[in-house]
Amino acid sequence: QVQLVESGGGLVQAGGSLRLSCAASARTFSSYTMGWFRQGPGKEREFVAAVSRTGGSTYYADSVKGRFTISRDNAKNTVYLQMNSLKPEDTAVYYCAADTEVAPWLRTRVVLATLYDYWGQGTQVTVSS
Repeated sequence: QVQLVESGGGLVQAGGSLRLSCAASARTFSSYTMGWFRQGPGKEREFVAAVSRTGGSTYYADSVKGRFTISRDNAKNTVYLQMNSLKPEDTAVYYCAADTEVAPWLRTRVVLATLYDYWGQGTQVTVSS
């Protein structure tokens, strides 16, 4: 069983920055592909970013590319999402997720929420205009 706990959400003005963290309980954290997803009001959950097991590969949704950065620290069992130049449309509950299957890094795979086995409880990000 893997527990994921997000933190770092809050209220920020447009153009501001936030850094989300997701701490994992598993000792095998370094073997998981990690992803961030979000769900805005009245919207379906959508992919935001993913990072490979070593941190050497990353992938972003077009809507956040160039503004958000995903990273991980395997020594701390933590994945991060640095969010800059925030926009009101970034308002959502942000979730981190773990894909525990040992599979090749494929962009077509990491965007699929259904392939992630464990999810955090979510952290609210609100961007005011």
